[in-house]
Amino acid sequence: MTTGQDTRAQGGTGRTRGRPRSFDRATALEKALMAFWEHGYEATSVSDLTRLMGIGAPSLYAAFGDKRTLFDEVVRVYAGSHGAFTDRALAEEPTARAGVARMLREAAAEYTDPAHPHGCLIVHAATNCTSPEVETLLRDMRNANITAIEARIRADVAAGLLPAGTDAAALARHAGAMIQGMSQQARDGARREELEALAEIAMTIWPHD
Repeated sequence: MTTGQDTRAQGGTGRTRGRPRSFDRATALEKALMAFWEHGYEATSVSDLTRLMGIGAPSLYAAFGDKRTLFDEVVRVYAGSHGAFTDRALAEEPTARAGVARMLREAAAEYTDPAHPHGCLIVHAATNCTSPEVETLLRDMRNANITAIEARIRADVAAGLLPAGTDAAALARHAGAMIQGMSQQARDGARREELEALAEIAMTIWPHD
């Protein structure tokens, strides 16, 4: 006679042997984001990812593709969440000066937030990276941020909100250098108050109309 336990073992009503464990994709992706943010692309291995995400390698590949494809998705998520403050500041403030000032203030807060790794993923993830594609992806994103700042400055020059002789390219690159430098200093242990003071000093070089 077959017992109920035997029936379940044969797969009648029980869980099929070898069935992949289900997982929350968004939660797993956030854990991958934190790993890449903390350790960078190169130093984060697939075994690190599967351990931190709580899934096996087959599930990782099925849900996210390979490590590079997963990283691309992580970068998109980061840009739309933790890193979105830069775009918001430029879009919501009435002037380039106000936008950059807000951007630097919010960078000081975001880069030192104890809830996640310090600094900026876009700045640090390619450290010691041997993948030209990853280096190019992150470099292009950093340069795009500087280009967006420059465009906003040029618009203010055209509108008479900044002097006609303002060097928009240099001023934008200065802002980009401040963002990137603040990220590194946050990684090195700088406190929020220290970075906020730095942001205030950075804005003193801006020309007045």
